[in-house]
Amino acid sequence: MVEHRLYADGVTARFSRTVAVKNVTLGFPTNTVTAIIGPSGCGKSTFLRCLNRLHELSRGGTVEGSVRLDGEDIYDADVNPVAIRRRIGMVFQQPNPFPTMNIFNNVAAGLRVNGRITRAEVAELVERALRGAALWEEVKDRLHANPLGLSGGQQQRLCIARAIAPSPDVLLLDEPTSALDPIATQSIEELVQELKQRFTVVIVTHNMQQAARVSDFTAFFYLGELVERDVTGKIFTSPSEARTEAYVTGRFG
Repeated sequence: MVEHRLYADGVTARFSRTVAVKNVTLGFPTNTVTAIIGPSGCGKSTFLRCLNRLHELSRGGTVEGSVRLDGEDIYDADVNPVAIRRRIGMVFQQPNPFPTMNIFNNVAAGLRVNGRITRAEVAELVERALRGAALWEEVKDRLHANPLGLSGGQQQRLCIARAIAPSPDVLLLDEPTSALDPIATQSIEELVQELKQRFTVVIVTHNMQQAARVSDFTAFFYLGELVERDVTGKIFTSPSEARTEAYVTGRFG
């Protein structure tokens, strides 16, 4: 039996009365990369935000169903959503370093809400996170510089470092390379392969070539529904559903 680090069961997400995600059940095995593909507006990013309780912060955002992290429903009434977002980190489409903090403090920001931690421990964890995001060698001599002086790809790796600094169980990536050039995109894709050794990774992408390159499993969404999920090679070579085949061969979307 496959061990799922994260498991969404019957998830329906709404914006007020508008249903954006319809009854999706989808599991994410430990230490794998799952890509979520589909045309614009099909509910991919909304579903991703349901996985760490960010959707409920949207105007009119509600979620039905359950999302279990190591067997615990993150939507239970006694679960702290802030604690969940530390265990299920997220990186967004546009690099969003905190502009009023230097590089070091951007990474440390997620650590200092975890309770008492010494300055030496913070420094060690920041270095570990920057190394984990393949950024340490590029910034180790300018940790007190403004992050906006970094390139777009470096800023996105800084955001990844910030997300992994608290040692989450799951890392959610919402189109993390859509604003980057091809060289920076390749760097992030290579990083994703390294990150799955430590984390369970879920990546939303419009780029089907990217999904094929980086993921172990691929899930195809259409009109808010999960149409098909399988190992990535099968999705792109012999999908079971006609709508999946039409999308991956470019006949629509």
